[in-house]
Amino acid sequence: MTGTILPGRPGNLTKDQEAKLQEFWTAILKLFGVEKEDDQESHVGTATSEKKKKKRSLFSRKDGEQSNSSADNKEDKYGQTKDFVQMVATQSPEDLRKAFWSMVKHDHPDGLLLRFLRARKWDVQNALVMLISAMHWRLQEMNVDDDVMKSGEGAAVADSLNSTNPTVRKEGNDFMTQLRMGKSFLHGTDREGRPMCFVRVRLHKQGEQSDSSVERFTVYGLETARLLLESNVDTAAIVFDMTGFSMANMDYTPVKFMIRCFEANYPESLGVVLVHKSPWIFHGIWNIIKGWLDPVVAAKVHFTKNVDELSEFISRDHIPTELGGDDPWTYHYEEPIEGENERMNDASTRQQLQTERAAVVREFEDVTCEWIRGGGGVGAEEGKNRRDELAKKLREGYWKLDPYVRARSVYDRIGLIGEGGKIHFYDAQPPAAPHSTTQNGPLPAGPQANDLD
Repeated sequence: MTGTILPGRPGNLTKDQEAKLQEFWTAILKLFGVEKEDDQESHVGTATSEKKKKKRSLFSRKDGEQSNSSADNKEDKYGQTKDFVQMVATQSPEDLRKAFWSMVKHDHPDGLLLRFLRARKWDVQNALVMLISAMHWRLQEMNVDDDVMKSGEGAAVADSLNSTNPTVRKEGNDFMTQLRMGKSFLHGTDREGRPMCFVRVRLHKQGEQSDSSVERFTVYGLETARLLLESNVDTAAIVFDMTGFSMANMDYTPVKFMIRCFEANYPESLGVVLVHKSPWIFHGIWNIIKGWLDPVVAAKVHFTKNVDELSEFISRDHIPTELGGDDPWTYHYEEPIEGENERMNDASTRQQLQTERAAVVREFEDVTCEWIRGGGGVGAEEGKNRRDELAKKLREGYWKLDPYVRARSVYDRIGLIGEGGKIHFYDAQPPAAPHSTTQNGPLPAGPQANDLD
């Protein structure tokens, strides 16, 4: 299955889907100020004049108006149109462009856009609103790249030990407590080759950690899991281990936050959700949660009562022994190592790598414009091939840049995420230690996984 390109992905598009992708790129490049409006309208000849009028009203920066199809869209339950208007009104085209390419990371740019198109049933206007809204969330609400991933675990440890601000100190401690206990963790793949995230629901108790630290922990896990995805395996599996669940573990606030993450900000990233060994008291709760879910997402949820049912989705040798399987691996949190983020202080190398990446981005944009102009001829086919080559260069370039912009995580320390972006699900080897192996301070007192299992 992992070698099969699924429908609606780069390399497996129908002519209509490719035309929608070109239309999406046209709208994006216009919004980013990459190409003049008259140049773009001259080579998107398949659109009717009525569609062009709608695009102009949606994408105009002058009046901030949006088309009725987006403003009144029943799918806009997260206020994405409002976020879109605010983002376009307050950010320059170049700022929007930078935010987008920061979001791309190691993804094929087409693959990222196709997620939003599929999530919005190939409606380009609604997909654009969703994309810009997700960028708004990442940039202005959660500070995904410039705080959550850049600061990482080492900064949280330092805050929990050294901050004189009680709020900052608690946030750092709450974040690290969740990591150390293994409230959720990434490990292995299911039968479809999808990376798995295990959530030990019994380890969450409402009020033990602040809502903001739970949200940060959630985004940290999602964004780290995203690094494990590839073009031919672009979704993940989540296993909710409900063993020992009681009402003390039920907390609707993080559930709603997680639903919003997947539906609004990480679209088409969820392959399957397995709710394992849920007790009878959860059934009524599930009926409430199901009502909040998009039907497409709800259809991905499956309940398993025992290891035999779980093995329909995950081979037994990939099911951890704590769930009755044959995989002896257990989660153990490896503390941050002094010096592991030393490359983040190397501004000169970081700037050089960013300059190299910017040049590839510019070429990708230029070739994309040529690909759109080429229609369905030979030139368009050559353009597609060149774009794929550049997408590969962007992926390789991101992984060279990664140690200079992203703090190391437990998954780097245990070898799951290897140097250069090599992912080792079952043959992980911890990387060579940096010059100093002193931990960032003593291990604070608090619950550990062994205490809570």
